[in-house]
Parts: sequence; C-alpha cells; structure tokens
Amino acid sequence: MTEKLFYADAYLREAEAVIRAVEVENGRTRMILDRTIFYPEGGGQPSDRGTIVGDGFKIFVDDVQGKEEVWHEGRLEGRPPEPGESVRLVLDWEWRYENMRQHTGQHILSAVLKELYDANTTGFQIFEGYNKIEIDYPGELTWDMIFEIERRVNEVVWRDLPVQLEVYDKLPAELKEKLRKGLSDRVKPPIRVVSIPGVDVIPCGGTHVRGTGEVGFIKVLNFYRKSRKLWRVEFACGGRALRYLDGVLDDYWKSLDEMPNKNRPLVERVGELKGEIEGLRAEKDTLRKELWEWKARALLGAAREIGGLKVIAHLERVPLKDAQVFAVYLVDRNPNTVALIVGKNYVIFAKDRGTEGISMKALLEEVLSKTGGRGGGSEVLARGGGFKGSPEEVLQVALKVLRERVGSGDPL
Repeated sequence: MTEKLFYADAYLREAEAVIRAVEVENGRTRMILDRTIFYPEGGGQPSDRGTIVGDGFKIFVDDVQGKEEVWHEGRLEGRPPEPGESVRLVLDWEWRYENMRQHTGQHILSAVLKELYDANTTGFQIFEGYNKIEIDYPGELTWDMIFEIERRVNEVVWRDLPVQLEVYDKLPAELKEKLRKGLSDRVKPPIRVVSIPGVDVIPCGGTHVRGTGEVGFIKVLNFYRKSRKLWRVEFACGGRALRYLDGVLDDYWKSLDEMPNKNRPLVERVGELKGEIEGLRAEKDTLRKELWEWKARALLGAAREIGGLKVIAHLERVPLKDAQVFAVYLVDRNPNTVALIVGKNYVIFAKDRGTEGISMKALLEEVLSKTGGRGGGSEVLARGGGFKGSPEEVLQVALKVLRERVGSGDPL
C-alpha cells in the first residue's frame, strides 16, 4: 500500500520516496512509490501534477490513479527508472493549492444550498478553469436566489473559519446526526470527516485548505436545469474565479469597443444592433424577392419547351439552401414549369403541384443511375449530390432524361 503523505499534511510540496514498481512504454512511465504527496484523481478532484526526479531521469507527472496502490504516470526524460531507486517528488503547487481552494469552496456552497433550500449535492467535479456541482432541487432556481447564496457563502469565507479534519474507524452516533448527507455503506474505514464549525460536516477524501479565508471568494458562473429535479451549478473560487471574471470583463469591454455607440450597458448596445439587423434583414428579403422576380423573368424567357412543359435548365452559383428556396418560388408562380437547377455539388429538380406526367423523384433516380451520386425527394421536389461528372454534364443528362420521359422538343 502506498503511504499517502497528503493526508497527514496537504501543504507538503516536496518529499523523498522509493520506487516499488515501474512500467515504461512509448516515452511514458508509470510507477508505484512507497509513499507519495501526489493526490490521485477521485471524489471530483483531479489528480495532482508535478515531477519525480531521480539520478539520470525526470518524470513530468500528469496523471495519478489508484486507492491502495497509487500509480504515477507521465512523460519520461532521461534513462528508464528502476525499482528500488530513490526519487524526489515535487508538486505543481499552484495546481494543487487551487484545487484545495475549489474543493473547500464546494463544501461551503453545498452546505449553504442544503441550509437554504434543502438541496442535496449529488455530484461534484473540478475542471481546469471552473467547477460544477449537481443538486437535487425540484423548484426553480433564479439569479436572485443565487445572489443570496453567494452572499452567504462568502460570509463564511471571509469569517476565516477553521477547516477541521478528524479520522474515525467508526462514526459516533452523535456525529452521524450532524452530517450534511448520510454516509454511504460503501465508505470503509478510515473515515475522514471534514468540518467547518457551524457550517458543514461531511465525510470527504479530498484535500482542503486550513481555513475558509484561503478560499478567497466564491462566484457562481452559471446554472441550469438538467432534469426535472436536477440542477447544475457552475462556480469558481480564488485565483480561478479571478481569472474567469477577468476573461468575462475582457470580453465585455472588447465587445463594447466594437459597438458604434460605446456607452454602457452592453445589453442596450446589443439591442440597438439587433434592431438594425432586423431592419437589414427585412430590406434584404425585399431586395431578394425583387432579384428573384427579375431572375425568374430572365430564366423563363430562355426556357425551352419539352413535351408541353416549360423547362428551365440553369447552372447556379448560390448555396444549396438559397437555390432550393428560389426553385420553389419559381415553379409555384409559374404553372406547367419544371426547373432543373445544378450547382457546384448539388442538383435541384422542382415543379408546381399542378404539373402532371412527370415525377421529380423519378427523374432524379434516373439521373442518379447515369451520373452516380445520391439523393431523394418527392413528386414535386428532389435534390441530390456527389456526382462524378461536372455540373454541365449533369445538367445535360437531366435534360436528356426529361426529353425521353415526356417526348421530343428542342434539340439538346
């Protein structure tokens, strides 16, 4: 069993250890030590990072796993280490300390949520720049509620209460009654109980700061409902909270600088831009309809007649979505018309509902059989793509198939 020095002293940054087992593969090394200061991933807290230094080698540790035996994994620099060698362990202290602050902040946040709204924390995880908890709460969370929660949790932080740790083989009955959440039968001795006087008592196997003041401050970043009774609350503490808010403010001021009117608040400037965009969108729709009208006239003027149908054969440059909308507009306003529109990587065949004797789906299927590609559709509209030939070649095939289906007309 690996001796876990971080349980005796979470502030221990360096230590000596002896290698008990080693695995080396593709420049990565995994090893078990007789003792460690590296916290293994678990309980929502990520594993520690740092270095393991020996005579002629160095391991940049980025993953630590295990409960009884703790495996340390990372990139190897130098010769392969061997069992029995002594090494020096050095933590990435900034990473560890911030994780301790986040974990302690979670205890405070979960305790206040339980006190105010009887909301039990069902999940917790620390990420690189923020944390999340999931709470069992059937009601509706609002920002006003979150602001009150923040006020309460930061009062606890600023009172700088001690964060106490006791280890038990069996929890006394009176202590069980004080727990924020009942103890699972899966928890085996030794049972580590973390308590903040007057705030929280909970079994926990993570690392924590010595006093709530070290958390710095707690800021809720976002919250949303995941299911009928489950909410996710995202938050950050200490240095990570400061960095997150710095990023938000940097984005805020840069966004405001991009506005024609740079005066606060940003929401009003966004409202003004949205109004302008809506006006431009309406103007664009008007211009597009005018363009379609002139384009339709030009295409109808050049249309050929095949078997009593007006057939528009057109090579298009606009995207598929725009081409399809125009094709529907064209045939709906011009009965007895078939539109064969071919773009760089698509075809659209369309007719109005009153035109009989030809199916756009059947037409496309026959064209596909000759050109390759795939597609589908209905009697009045079909589209496809992935053809082997050029758009010009596909259009000529479509005209030939249509001629064969509905009778002779103008020469190809």
